[in-house]
Amino acid sequence: MNPIPDLPGCLSSEELRNTAESIAEWQLPSGMIPWFPGGHADPWNHVEAAMALDIAGLRTEADAAYQWLVATQRDDGAWHNYYDADGVENDRLDANCVAYIATGVWHRFLLTGDRGFLESLWPVVDAAISFVVDLQTPRGEIIWARHGDGTPFSFALLTGSSSIAHSLSAALAAAEALGQERPHWDKARRRLCATIIEHPDAFAAKERWAMDWYYPVLAGVLTGEAGRERLRARADDFVQPDHGIRCVSDRAWVTTAETCECAIAHLAVGLRERALELFDSIQEYRDTHGRYFTGIAYPEKVSFPDEERSTYSAAAVILAADALTGTTAASALFTGDGDAT
Repeated sequence: MNPIPDLPGCLSSEELRNTAESIAEWQLPSGMIPWFPGGHADPWNHVEAAMALDIAGLRTEADAAYQWLVATQRDDGAWHNYYDADGVENDRLDANCVAYIATGVWHRFLLTGDRGFLESLWPVVDAAISFVVDLQTPRGEIIWARHGDGTPFSFALLTGSSSIAHSLSAALAAAEALGQERPHWDKARRRLCATIIEHPDAFAAKERWAMDWYYPVLAGVLTGEAGRERLRARADDFVQPDHGIRCVSDRAWVTTAETCECAIAHLAVGLRERALELFDSIQEYRDTHGRYFTGIAYPEKVSFPDEERSTYSAAAVILAADALTGTTAASALFTGDGDAT
């Protein structure tokens, strides 16, 4: 088993393992990982949870999560937006959620070097990315979703397109490792990145959301000084001092997942001290079972949604811990050296 990330004085390896076990505890027999018991799952957060399980050495549970994706993939390569224990809850086909399988599969390969796993999941990745690339416009942005009947929506989202850019990088890395040629994926990725950088008007206005602020950096589209400048530019809008990152700029609602993702984004552009500060700030949202509250509203300092602890929040903590410590061979997936970008 790979070593488990350990941040003395902040989050120990034993505590991280407990957090991963809390995710596994809520995993269904089918392999699906819902947000919380009785809740739904979406493919993006499901993959993130699978990556977290892998980091903590819960390989059997991670395998079950990936096999659930294999079993539920549509003939066109997509997955529906939301599933519950009984099947499809929302039949929309979200391109970002579909693309993220590539990030998860490449993460597993970086972590373990398991070529057999990569080969077995390659057809799944190939079909998923083909579905996503088909939604790219002539300008370069990728339409965010199709309706259940296949009709595309009319707009793109910056957060989703940024994440897709990273997933395309992961898919291209997997293709290269397997000797597969997908030059049109590389062309699609380059066009998408250029559009994100040069044409912000290509995306629906979501300026109040923190993810639109930091995701181009997290996804490796904006690097170096350009990335640092983007993070500096709106820090005052989104940072709740000493408590983390607000989900939206006009509400004092700090969320665990956004704070951890934003910490990784800072780490990716060399702002390690700030990344550590952000990661440390959300440890107050950990409960005695190793789970993390989805969000905390200030100044009342009450959980919102009420008492909600989510598997995707726990997963974000684990991924951030690995990125900060460089513990596993997949720890640089979002931060540079050895990653897919």
